[in-house]
Amino acid sequence: MGWLDNRVALVTGGASGLGRAVVRRFVDEGASVGVLDVSADGLDDLEDELGNSVVTIAGDVTRLSDNETAVERTVDAFGRLDVFVGNAGVFDDNVTIAELPEDDEALAKSFRDLFDINVLGYLLGAKAALPELVETNGRMVFTASGASFAPDGGGSLYVPSKHAVAGIIRQLAFELSPTVSVNGVAPGYVPTDLSGIDSLERDEGGLIDESEFDPSVHPAGIVPTPDDYAGAYVLLASEENSRPMTGTIVRANLGRDVRGIGAVSGRALEFVTDGLDGA
Repeated sequence: MGWLDNRVALVTGGASGLGRAVVRRFVDEGASVGVLDVSADGLDDLEDELGNSVVTIAGDVTRLSDNETAVERTVDAFGRLDVFVGNAGVFDDNVTIAELPEDDEALAKSFRDLFDINVLGYLLGAKAALPELVETNGRMVFTASGASFAPDGGGSLYVPSKHAVAGIIRQLAFELSPTVSVNGVAPGYVPTDLSGIDSLERDEGGLIDESEFDPSVHPAGIVPTPDDYAGAYVLLASEENSRPMTGTIVRANLGRDVRGIGAVSGRALEFVTDGLDGA
């Protein structure tokens, strides 16, 4: 018996990375899963791997109609919807405010491109899933981040977007209680290919490469995989195992909270030093 036997979930951004690990684990725990993702190739590969346990929908989380189609296709395939997982996201390649585009239009486009996916996409998915979740007293689970609580987990666009996700979780938990439970998972470092946004025109990789990650600076002392985080989503998707929880964000951040942020980061110190030069 699995924790999600006979449950039906919909996961956005589930064709790769952390989302794919969540989909696999949900299926292992007995769930049937709808997957909404922009990558048709990734979805085809997921279907080849998991077969009839999944139904895939190619679409854009920033369109309400695509989210509604994903809900409809999932319910048509499996008869109900118990869990919505908002997970699709993009990264800002650690861009600082000084490095943001100078042009008004370019700056606004970079902001919209990231916030439309990381924030609006979650709201649209939740809105589309809500009528079905009301019928099943269902659950919403959102991918937050260590950057939902502290700086230095991204740049000047990504970190505010993930703070907004924490606000979505708390507000929807307040609005939808007691009918629908709303919680989140805040992973720490995840060695996965999180897409950037083209409008920033940055060439460097968005996340720390696994070979550059030093596990000794975190109390957990491990280099985690996407699979390591999937269990937290299973917990929050399982009514039996997280019934008292709503408005909760599980902080799976390798023990960073007990370590503290510590010294000023290298990038921050560099800008402070630059600001003093010539003063």
